[in-house]
Amino acid sequence: MGWKALLWDVDGTLADTELHGHRRAFNQAFQAAGLPWHWDEATYRGLLAISGGRERIRHFLQQQQESPVSARLVESLMEAKQGAYASLARSGQLPLCPGVKRLVGEVARQGLPQALVTTSSRSAVAALLEGHGPELAEAFAFWICGEDVQAKKPSPEGYQRALHTLKLASGEVLALEDSPQGLAAAQGAALPCLLTLGDGAMAAGHGGGSQASPWWQEARAVVDHLGEEHKPTTVLRGPSCQKGRITLSWLQRLVEGEWADLR
Repeated sequence: MGWKALLWDVDGTLADTELHGHRRAFNQAFQAAGLPWHWDEATYRGLLAISGGRERIRHFLQQQQESPVSARLVESLMEAKQGAYASLARSGQLPLCPGVKRLVGEVARQGLPQALVTTSSRSAVAALLEGHGPELAEAFAFWICGEDVQAKKPSPEGYQRALHTLKLASGEVLALEDSPQGLAAAQGAALPCLLTLGDGAMAAGHGGGSQASPWWQEARAVVDHLGEEHKPTTVLRGPSCQKGRITLSWLQRLVEGEWADLR
């Protein structure tokens, strides 16, 4: 088998976390601090172009005031936000994206390693996985999180670290992503990438429609989601899938370029 491992992004790829998880948590942090800010969905869509929670807060504050941004305020808000997000995630309120649990299980049963590569903090990832039971968490051999790298996506550093840990070549590993930053990070590490247009991509203003936007062009394929029995996958770019679900065999053929066999 040419393909030997799967690397998952988290927010918008593994789970539907952005608009109904992180955004809500930021707003709870602002309210607790007595600040007059509320990020509606449109505002947050724009802020998704900024990778990382601290970076997102800092960018927003720079737009709101002329004075230098207080590092203490950024850290205070981020701490409150992380606590609010953890509560939401542990309660199971942030659903996995369609087909994720099924595909994770299929890959795990074949004994192929899977790992997470995300700009989110380790505590946020732990809370999300806790909300979905031990089976999901146990499927991932390791996590590369925001605090594990010097530069977050679109830097390829996280994926490069993952490849080093796996001791595999880039052509043997597939990345699952949902955003321009994630695709750029995968590209920078020379990884083939499947894009799933979940909340992250849609909220960033890059989803919708069947015509590929320019940023899609280097992805190996683009789908709306991974597919369930009663919610079939729509392929937006790349090979179609017969069963309406992204499967292990589909991914294998995708990486190897055997698109004709998928139709």
